[in-house]
Amino acid sequence: MSATKKRVPKGRLLPLYETMVLIRQTEIQLSKLFADGEIPGSVHLCIGQEAVAAGIMSVLRPQDTITSTHRGHGHVIAKGIDLGRFFKEVMGRAGGMCSGRGGSMHVADPSVGLLGANGIVGGGITIALGSALAHQVRRTGGIAVAIFGDGAQAEGVLHESLNIASLWRLPLLFVCENNRWAEFSPTSKHFAADLGELARAFGLAFARVDGNDAEAVARETETAAANLREGGKPYVLECVTLRVRGHYEGDPQKYRDLKELSGLEADDPIARAAEVLRALPDGETELRAVEERVALRVAEAVRQAKDDPLPDFQQALQDVYTGVRGA
Repeated sequence: MSATKKRVPKGRLLPLYETMVLIRQTEIQLSKLFADGEIPGSVHLCIGQEAVAAGIMSVLRPQDTITSTHRGHGHVIAKGIDLGRFFKEVMGRAGGMCSGRGGSMHVADPSVGLLGANGIVGGGITIALGSALAHQVRRTGGIAVAIFGDGAQAEGVLHESLNIASLWRLPLLFVCENNRWAEFSPTSKHFAADLGELARAFGLAFARVDGNDAEAVARETETAAANLREGGKPYVLECVTLRVRGHYEGDPQKYRDLKELSGLEADDPIARAAEVLRALPDGETELRAVEERVALRVAEAVRQAKDDPLPDFQQALQDVYTGVRGA
């Protein structure tokens, strides 16, 4: 029996479920749009990892800030980004929050505390570190969250940031979304250490949680956030999940064991939450209502994006270069 099944009340699990369904349906639409040639560049989907985003973001406050990864759609959606503008951005339309320039891997919206997804492995960690320092200096009461994948564990920037965060006792939550694959390599092939031992070596708090249990993720995030808001030491949270799709859309995943791929559905975070909710009074009715609300919301966002114009090429250099006088 999962932790969710034993502990979570419906009033808490249902919003988490709706967030996960919204992320899943958005990703499914993005997969279709990409296949139809409506999305420029590459797309990295987080299908199967929705519980991490839903659980963490359910705890955060408006003033809290996050940085995400190249596989960050779920994080930004759960943080509250406008869904229509999100689709416009990923589809390279003028009405996207970055005018279509960021695309799938670089979605950003400071108005909701989103300091940016990042196509560079570990690239968002130091940005979150700086944001945590800003929270501390300005006494905002907020915390910063640096989300990174297991592929970033061996990056020097993580180790340096753990050190600085500890020395300065910054309100920073490090979240490793460990989906057990770094591009085409399993975690065991590229990281020799243990993240918990690494965190403790720098004097940081650490917890490892089932990343496919949204309520368990939320509960552990609550503990971490409360600790940080009270001036406690920085916190490292490892959410163990599993990547369902390939590294990128179109990846044939020939490097993965077929037995592993065939068993992924058994631990689907949405199915696990639905099983719990379905057993509660009016559960089936509420599940159907969630599905209908989400379907309408996603369809409307896609419609808005398709109707939005492409960027004006003449504005391509705006915000890139400034005029230099006297040169």
